[in-house]
Amino acid sequence: MDLQEVKKLDAYLKKIFSNPQIRVVPRPKKDDSAEVYVGEEFIGVLFVDDEDDDRSYNFQMAILSTDLE
Repeated sequence: MDLQEVKKLDAYLKKIFSNPQIRVVPRPKKDDSAEVYVGEEFIGVLFVDDEDDDRSYNFQMAILSTDLE
């Protein structure tokens, strides 16, 4: 994932969720994914999926049971 792609994903998530505090940040030493934050809170990882020559992105977010309390 290059910087231009990260910027496009950042703008897309801000728009789709109507939240300017969302940030997509490149991961150090990884080029197949980026980290997603709301403000300073890490919320998940965006992974690139290049299968079948059709590029898409998968968002993975873990929710701990302690977060629900």
